[in-house]
Amino acid sequence: MSSMEPLVSVYITNYNYERFIRASIESVLAQSLQDFELIIIDDGSKDGSRAIIEEYREHEKVTIIYQQNKGLNITNNVAMRVAKGKYLMRLDADDYLVPEALEKMTALLEADDNLGLVFPDYYYVDADGNITGEERRHNFEKEVSLYDQPAHGACTIIRLAFLKKIGGYNESFTCQDGYDLWLKFIIHYSVMNINEPLFYYRRHGSNLTTNEERILETRRAIKETFLDLSSIEKSTIAVVPVRNTKIKGQSIPLFQWGEETLLSAKVNALLEARSVSQVYLISEDLDILRYAQEKFGSRPEVSVLERETRLAGPNQTLAATVQIATEHAAFQSSDYRFVMIAALEYPFVTSAIYDDAVNTVELFKSDSALSVRPDNKAYYRHTGHGLQPILDQEKFTRIEREALYRAAGGIMVATRKSFQEHGKINAGRMSHIIVDETTAFGIHSDFDFSIFKAMELNQIES
Repeated sequence: MSSMEPLVSVYITNYNYERFIRASIESVLAQSLQDFELIIIDDGSKDGSRAIIEEYREHEKVTIIYQQNKGLNITNNVAMRVAKGKYLMRLDADDYLVPEALEKMTALLEADDNLGLVFPDYYYVDADGNITGEERRHNFEKEVSLYDQPAHGACTIIRLAFLKKIGGYNESFTCQDGYDLWLKFIIHYSVMNINEPLFYYRRHGSNLTTNEERILETRRAIKETFLDLSSIEKSTIAVVPVRNTKIKGQSIPLFQWGEETLLSAKVNALLEARSVSQVYLISEDLDILRYAQEKFGSRPEVSVLERETRLAGPNQTLAATVQIATEHAAFQSSDYRFVMIAALEYPFVTSAIYDDAVNTVELFKSDSALSVRPDNKAYYRHTGHGLQPILDQEKFTRIEREALYRAAGGIMVATRKSFQEHGKINAGRMSHIIVDETTAFGIHSDFDFSIFKAMELNQIES
């Protein structure tokens, strides 16, 4: 290696990517900006990666580090400590750069001393390198005021001095995709996107990011490290609107689920949440009200209230139901900071996810938050002349501003101030939490109920 300090340090993290690592290395060496060093860190690969890596042993820009499977964040900190550049970028061994990537991203950082992080758009490619799509992010100069959509973990260039100042990566998180780094930088420094695809993100079935449930769980834990959790403790009033929906004669709220009913399980999950202080069960159905009084009447943290039948109609907003709770004496005397609606129809929502919704509003200083699933399906509307695609979704490029999300999980949270100002939950600057497929499952039809019973039976047998 040359003894001169490079402008940028690129490090490639590799674990058993023998098939892809050569393309990754060559894409760095072929950069239009040659003022870089390349650090290749192999994390205990057991395939033929080492033989390929050793071919670059004598290259003047290359440093090779072998270590025993320490995980991504420890590896990130190893790179931070050995890097000599002014800027640092991680490149996963299954991804690769366009030739101008380093030149274009470092130019932005060189032009603004307060800029801490720059990330680009990117291409999707398959295992064979065929382009399958393109991801276009928001324009951060013109379109972004709420920073709850993080940069991609890899191929993001950061100012190394800033990274060291904020303490590097949190090594207690073994599974994450740059979320910890993103939160640290948006809190302390400015960030920027280049609206141009500058790397190729390979999707091949064994990426870390395919383990969605594990990543979402890690993100929830990361958020908590940035919050004063004592300020969120028992800060939330939760409202559960309960219709006595019946499917094939079976009451869904009163369906026996193990030792609980779906209704009692929902209440218990809410009360297990650190953020929830009081649960309001609100229904127009006498059977539900009778059951709820018998089950929860002795628990001061649960209030059972009746609503008029007209307020339970399909054309009624939930705001009217929440208003019933706000007029209750216990509600008015409560020192709450957040109002939550928790829909009964989603049986697999855990207390941690309820807390995450509140944490998200607090962390991003939004007015409200909604639980969602990204929806990449194509949708069409009938114009009278035939079907027309909504947002031109069948096109090759995925534009972040045109991405669709569907409400899932049945969680809506608002700050007390926002709810009082707008008279509804989903208002103001709305952030989001992405929930996994299981959490997103809801009972809305005969078919859903059949699936739920099959899932329940499978859980009992396993």
